[in-house]
Amino acid sequence: MKQILQNLKNGKTEITEIPCTRAGTGKLLIRTRCSLVSAGTERMLVDFGKANPIEKARQQPDKVRMVLDKMKTDGLVPTVEAVLNKLEQPLPLGYCNVGVVAELGAGVTDFAVGDRVASNGKHAEMVGVPVNLCAKVPDTVSDEAAAFTVIGAIALQGIRLVQPTLGETVVVTGLGLIGLMTVQLLRAHGCRVLGLDFDPAKLALARDLGAETVDLSTGQDPVSVSQTFSRGRGVDAVIITASTQSNEPVHQAALMCRKRGRMVLVGVTGLSLSRADFYEKELSFQVSCSYGPGRYDPAYEEGGNDYPVGFVRWTEQRNFEAVLDMLADGRLDVTPLISHRFKLDAVEQAYAVVGGSEPSLGILLEYPSEDEVPLETLTQRTVVLKPAPRAAGSAGRPTVGFIGAGNYATGVLIPAFTKTRARLKSVATSGGISGVHAGRKHGFEETTTDSAGLIRDPAIDTVVITTRHDSHARFVCEAVGAGKHVFVEKPLALNPAHLSRIRDLYEPLAQQGRAPLLIAGFNRRFSPLVQKARALLAGVTEPKTFVMTVNAGEIPPDHWTQDRAVGGGRIIGEACHFIDLLRYLAGSRITEVQAMRIGEGVTIRDDKVTVSLGFEDGSFGTVHYLANGHKSFPKERLEIFGGGRILQLDNFRVLRGFGWPGFKSMKLWRQDKGQTACVAAFVEAIATGGEAPIPYSELIEVAEVTFEVAERMG
Repeated sequence: MKQILQNLKNGKTEITEIPCTRAGTGKLLIRTRCSLVSAGTERMLVDFGKANPIEKARQQPDKVRMVLDKMKTDGLVPTVEAVLNKLEQPLPLGYCNVGVVAELGAGVTDFAVGDRVASNGKHAEMVGVPVNLCAKVPDTVSDEAAAFTVIGAIALQGIRLVQPTLGETVVVTGLGLIGLMTVQLLRAHGCRVLGLDFDPAKLALARDLGAETVDLSTGQDPVSVSQTFSRGRGVDAVIITASTQSNEPVHQAALMCRKRGRMVLVGVTGLSLSRADFYEKELSFQVSCSYGPGRYDPAYEEGGNDYPVGFVRWTEQRNFEAVLDMLADGRLDVTPLISHRFKLDAVEQAYAVVGGSEPSLGILLEYPSEDEVPLETLTQRTVVLKPAPRAAGSAGRPTVGFIGAGNYATGVLIPAFTKTRARLKSVATSGGISGVHAGRKHGFEETTTDSAGLIRDPAIDTVVITTRHDSHARFVCEAVGAGKHVFVEKPLALNPAHLSRIRDLYEPLAQQGRAPLLIAGFNRRFSPLVQKARALLAGVTEPKTFVMTVNAGEIPPDHWTQDRAVGGGRIIGEACHFIDLLRYLAGSRITEVQAMRIGEGVTIRDDKVTVSLGFEDGSFGTVHYLANGHKSFPKERLEIFGGGRILQLDNFRVLRGFGWPGFKSMKLWRQDKGQTACVAAFVEAIATGGEAPIPYSELIEVAEVTFEVAERMG
């Protein structure tokens, strides 16, 4: 299927062949008939992509600070690589889609195959959309009109926040698509409306829709006009739908409002507010969040958990339905708002209009019909990127399939595999876009949305798993059961039950001598500085002491890694790295575990933890995993005491020795956490029939210790 993508690095917009996704749990797979270009949002993205690096930095000062912090701790080269990797990832455009349901995901009961629906799906021939972001289109509403549903919901939510009553005077600042739909909805609500804009054509449209207008391009004073319009009282409310960096729209709104007037920002403006503007009139100011309640709530949007109508009358979905109802009975007419129509294949022409000077408003994209392109053609789940090599099955060359292509996979793991003798055959992702990007960039032969098919592929003998943590054990079991070697990014499993499934499958195979290689991505033990430390410690016969300090940094509470059911929390998801590191350096089994977390008074306590480990040889170590520090401090520091000597490892860039004959320090020109060496050792073991570079027994031991730590946290 075809989808429109944009490159934020160079601003190029293109139509790309993408493998079709599947209707996941609680989702609809929709064949698109029509979609609407959101001129404001999409033009902003196109302009950002075309901007040079300095202009990009000026537009995102918060991201610049993050880059500078990373540079201080990780160094220049890794930081630049991470930034470029992020910018290179293609961005799917669009969020105003109309189509026909082609497939129902598990648990979907309120829709049927063949239903015509409006959704926030992307500009793509097939889209997978959660049910709470879809609404059925009435028979009397055309595809073109229904394509305005999501834009209409944005306008409607702004109106709901301003809470107009019959007969009130409301100003709409900015008469783009959202502004003109806001005008119509306010008029349908019985309000008198004054529209402000610089574009005479949009002002004329607003007048046709029943509003009075102010032409800002002529220098007309909106404050003076608003006073006359409101009979000298000041307007009751202002809805700002403009997009500008200026603070003037908010300032003007305050001047136009009566005492205790209301202001709602739907668009984007400068927000350097004047206290005097608000204080003297006791004005209220609110920023509207997109389509309405439920937006950016994973439980609502992805989980399908609706809000009870008795407590939240108007959700995103119910706002969609309200807009469609008004389109059906004619109170909302979007026909005058359509300025351009383009076939999907003419995407370059469409976005030339979006990013150019030609006047435009509603730009519609039309998609091929069933007669032109059969559904089975669009639902192909694998896309070939390049021909397979003639010597594809050559001995000693593992053939690899990747499941997952997120930031870490595309920025670190896949590049590490490209440096080995491995053949990169297939990369599977749920949505298809990141798989196409990774496949093209790193030379995979194909990309797919069929992970089960990848595992079944007889040509693939090695599977790399880089998905979210809750799927690790399932994919490990499927791959091991299919006889594939497995590299799974940590953790090996999310909980003891998941680990038991792996053990029940793997250990009988190992006893029979038929087990494939299995390792988790505990790369730090492969760092050249850790290897040097291990060699030095080999001469210390007495027990050792390890102090590992991890300046982990905060992650928002709603991030998936903090979700116990999905990410397992940060102890299971990341601290396992450091438990493994101490286990490797001690070279001795862990026999005792203690753990303590920070007390009450913080939002998240499980990422501010001290773990104490006792080893069979009498050594002991502590891992201080702390998310309440400052970014300028090194992220990872290890100190090792033993035999009257000390080693200090700083952020995998410098190893210093104190009291070591013949060793003072070892410095690297860039940070090296051992990812490349870990992958190289894994591939070499497969190619030569050697032992797994991380013993299976240690994988299980570290997993069990990590679970014990998490259990002690409560």
